[in-house]
Amino acid sequence: MRLVRPLLYCLLSLFAGCQSLASEDQVPADGQTRLRGELSMRDGDLLLRPCDEQRRFMLADADDLGLAEDIRALQGGGKDPLFADLGGKFGSSDKSGVDGRFEATRLYRLELGGQGCKDPDFHRMILRAAGNEPFWSVGVGGKGLLLQRPGQPPLALPYLEEQLPGGSLNLTSEANGRRLELWVAPQRCVDSMSGAVRHLSAELRLDGQVQRGCAYFGGAREE
Repeated sequence: MRLVRPLLYCLLSLFAGCQSLASEDQVPADGQTRLRGELSMRDGDLLLRPCDEQRRFMLADADDLGLAEDIRALQGGGKDPLFADLGGKFGSSDKSGVDGRFEATRLYRLELGGQGCKDPDFHRMILRAAGNEPFWSVGVGGKGLLLQRPGQPPLALPYLEEQLPGGSLNLTSEANGRRLELWVAPQRCVDSMSGAVRHLSAELRLDGQVQRGCAYFGGAREE
């Protein structure tokens, strides 16, 4: 179990001032690369252009992730580019006009719209979870977590993290008379409003009330 020290600030950005981490291509212990970028289609082939780059890679669903079905569901027949956050390995391709091949073996998230490559907090973020009806969002950084809900001031709290069997996490906080628990499990999750796909399911328990949603690891999480 890990104790995260109390926040020294509340209303400033949760992630401001944290150490900037990693380049875009991150290489976890299993040798795979995490790659974020814009996903599009050309002549029936999926192309992935990494964030802040001009290179394009043929995208292959190397682990039967169901990417084609998810893309069709999100685009709904349209041609707007999608944002993809994937884990996998680079390879070569004999296709012209591309810079290689990316074999995806893990889906972190897939979405239409949103901040995508422009998210300034990604590399400093450990975890982000959110749900709907009513909307809630929890951002987790190295110095604490930040709960946001419409019509209410942001709630910044320290937390305890417990890693559970099977890759699940439990984050708990008790401060100022409030008790918060965030349970996260490695389970495919689809946002009920946007249709965005996440690799983690989430359950927020706040003062006895339970709300469900989806979550994903940020760039500061070492797996």
